[in-house]
Amino acid sequence: MSPADSLKDALVTLLDDNKAEDILVIPLAGKSALADYMIIASGRSARHVSALADMIGQYTAKENGKKARYEGKANGDWVLADTGDVIVHLFRPEVRSFYNIEKIWLTPEDTEKPAAKRKKA
Repeated sequence: MSPADSLKDALVTLLDDNKAEDILVIPLAGKSALADYMIIASGRSARHVSALADMIGQYTAKENGKKARYEGKANGDWVLADTGDVIVHLFRPEVRSFYNIEKIWLTPEDTEKPAAKRKKA
């Protein structure tokens, strides 16, 4: 497993464990040289989105020795966390629906939704 695959899996698990919703992983190989994967997820509120972004930063600093770079963290509506091999977009649900960035990046080959499956109570 490549470092990018390991990081992607760890970030999906982290997001799922911390109650992120509608987690979607998009492979970027052949689409962009920016990163290997893009993760898109929703938080329930601006505070939840910002907290998820903080957790991503703490994880990458501890496990990879690299700090994540952020855009939009202060506002909490849409946070982009760049971890190098994986780009994570975190949204409040209504902001995610408005921008619909999945439509830009998904192709017919990306029909699978490889997110962690949290048991709903």
